Amino acid sequence: MIGLPKSELDTPALWVDLDRLEQNITALALHFKNAGVHWRPHTKGSKVPAIAHKLVAAGAIGITCAKLGEAEVMVAAGITDILIANQIAGRHKLPRLANLCRQADVKVAVDNPRNVAALGAAAVTYGAEIGVLIELNSGMERAGVQPGEAVVALARLITQTPGVRLRGLMTWEGHALDLSDPTQKRQEIERSIGLATSSAELCRGQGIPIEIVSGGGSGTYKVTPFLPGVTEIQAGGAIFCDVTYQSWGVDLQPALFVQTTVTSRPNPRRIICDAGFKSLPSNDAPPAPLGLAQKVRKVISSAEHGALELESPNDTLEVGDLLDFVVGYGDGTVYLHDVLVGVRNGIVECVWPILGRGKLQ
Repeated sequence: MIGLPKSELDTPALWVDLDRLEQNITALALHFKNAGVHWRPHTKGSKVPAIAHKLVAAGAIGITCAKLGEAEVMVAAGITDILIANQIAGRHKLPRLANLCRQADVKVAVDNPRNVAALGAAAVTYGAEIGVLIELNSGMERAGVQPGEAVVALARLITQTPGVRLRGLMTWEGHALDLSDPTQKRQEIERSIGLATSSAELCRGQGIPIEIVSGGGSGTYKVTPFLPGVTEIQAGGAIFCDVTYQSWGVDLQPALFVQTTVTSRPNPRRIICDAGFKSLPSNDAPPAPLGLAQKVRKVISSAEHGALELESPNDTLEVGDLLDFVVGYGDGTVYLHDVLVGVRNGIVECVWPILGRGKLQ
């Protein structure tokens, strides 16, 4: 496959424009450097260790994962500094986590005293130390302890628990993405992050060291890095700049695509291709076709077919022609594929196995 023109790929094919990907990574790395914060990009969407290495080479201090299985894949591939931005619990996972912490600097989120005790017990049993970040609920209404004294109480418990080490705090101000007004969005981000940074100061005021204050995603990357007290940003999905991330204000180049084949032209206003929701889902955001002069009225995803309903007739695309789409949402698309094809100047340069896919544990 390597060295072939992209047009020779069988479809549907998930591919990334390597020039754009690298330019996006460079731009983000510079953005966070200028903000004076560390970059720990989330890889729950990309799931490819080769991309994680590109991020670190560009200046990221490490990566963020969503699951223990993803972190295991990344450590096996040589990534040595990882935050699992989630709680890890259960008798099967705790030994895996403890042993993983013997191989790399792996940190996890905590928000519960019982979980802290279980992490500590596993770490002692397996001769490891597990770094933890207290997760705050700063408005997302998902996981996390309430800001303020509840953070201090949990922090104090962690410092007294053998086997675990308090590294800092984390939050995710993702609820602000629902605000369309830029001023309101900024104000809510500032309020949310302020709860985390003030909680960090409360801890420090009582002699509890807080090294890390982690937060920020691709939907808030223009604001959060510049707020006082934040030490690292988790934004990662922006490297692909898909349709969803563009809608959240990411000003980079779309880099992630699916190449499809036109399989039917039932009428001049309808195009059928061979990519449905099993390879090019549209439930989060509709994928955007490239090179069509006609405006798309609707994108319909069946299991194995995609349908475009156009505002006006199209008489250029024929059955058998190729049609590329900007992915609607990379986090909901990449894991459906076995490989990600890297393309430069229309030629296949690399084929990356998506090693983090299917890691349900």
